[in-house]
Amino acid sequence: MNKILETALAAAAMLLPLSGQAQTYPAGLIDKTIAVVGNEKISISNIEDEIQYLRANGQYSDKNMRCNLLESMLESKLFLMQARIDSLSVNQDMVDAQLNQRIDNVRTALGGDDGVESYFGKSLYKLRQDWKTTLEDQSLTQEEQRNVAGSIPEITPYDVRQYLAETDSADLPIVPIRYQLSQICIYPDREAANLAVKDKLLALRERIINGEKFSTLARIYSEDPGSARRGGELGMASKSTFWPAFSDVAMSLKPGVVSQIVETPDGFHLIEVIEKKGDMFNARHILMKPQYTDADRQKAFKTLDSLRTEILNKAVTFELAAKFYSQDEASRTNGGQMADPATGSSYFEIDQLKAQDYAALKDLKEGEISMPYESLDNEGRNGNTVYKIIRLDKIIPAHTASFEHDYSELLDETRNKLATKAIDKFLNEKISATKIYIDPIFKDCPFSREAWKKVAEESAKEQ
Repeated sequence: MNKILETALAAAAMLLPLSGQAQTYPAGLIDKTIAVVGNEKISISNIEDEIQYLRANGQYSDKNMRCNLLESMLESKLFLMQARIDSLSVNQDMVDAQLNQRIDNVRTALGGDDGVESYFGKSLYKLRQDWKTTLEDQSLTQEEQRNVAGSIPEITPYDVRQYLAETDSADLPIVPIRYQLSQICIYPDREAANLAVKDKLLALRERIINGEKFSTLARIYSEDPGSARRGGELGMASKSTFWPAFSDVAMSLKPGVVSQIVETPDGFHLIEVIEKKGDMFNARHILMKPQYTDADRQKAFKTLDSLRTEILNKAVTFELAAKFYSQDEASRTNGGQMADPATGSSYFEIDQLKAQDYAALKDLKEGEISMPYESLDNEGRNGNTVYKIIRLDKIIPAHTASFEHDYSELLDETRNKLATKAIDKFLNEKISATKIYIDPIFKDCPFSREAWKKVAEESAKEQ
């Protein structure tokens, strides 16, 4: 089963110097204030706590990570100060959701509350307090950033033309090749396949009840490769990590008891709980997915091939055939025209397509229809089997964005450029008008903003 969790790394020592030109601290230094922005302070522990959290979530620190984090925190403090002046409000619902997600991530990555407290050297209660304060500050900071970025006037076609005139053609965005597609889909007999896989799982459940080891059968039969090699074991994780149907059953089981068959978008499962702690559990599972026969495939291909022939002979239009025969509800009402479920756009870039769909269309010309093929839909984590034919309606070759053909993309680019200018202006003005101190141990940081380099140099001279 694919769990939404981050990979845990070995705990790294606090204030661990990095190699090469990495930012380091003097020997024996434990904690101190290393920057002051107006009445806001940044300490070494603020930097190190964030590095420790990033490492716990599988992110390695490079030689400039501390410098990059400090620069980010310095800029955030300027936005935070202005947010307080503007009396902005914290989005508490968002903070609570982010806090719970952060806690769930580290509890899952580090094996539960004990692992989290050991790794961070703090109680979970103290971590919650610290992270809640951090996330509340982030909420205010982001709201102020949106205010600054949103202060730019409404973008007009004139602004877009100005952007084009001021930007070297080599720096203009490249619009990748895009495809407009229509499809006719037929699903295999899911009911028969579901019954078949349930029969297999019932037989396995009977074998476990009769004394065979769950872990042994999971290694042999489970179709979740990640956990199968561990005897189906998923590891201690928050219940929010899993599909609700899965976690609800797991939380209701006593350790050692084998569940009835559980259906999720990933397939069908048997579950055996190993351990439970609060809203976390460690369980084994055996995952099986419905398998379709050659007869299913041949039946669908025969129907699709007949439809393709009728369309090519002009006995029926593709749109009409899709409306009457396609089993994909999202596209059939549109005459088969496909749309990205995330954006609603009818144009697809290569990386937005299923591999099977791209393989079917890559050699087609506009207006041509593929032979029948097997693909996946958008249900579940990996998709369900579906058979289809696809028509390549239109190809838009890769090209440099132009006013005539890519106005919406250029509008976004122009808006982003003006928003960036507004933020740069805000930060430069605030840096000049605010009393700021940066500890000399950071004077050699390669800050991306020249104003910070100047502040660091001036702070070093004051020592």
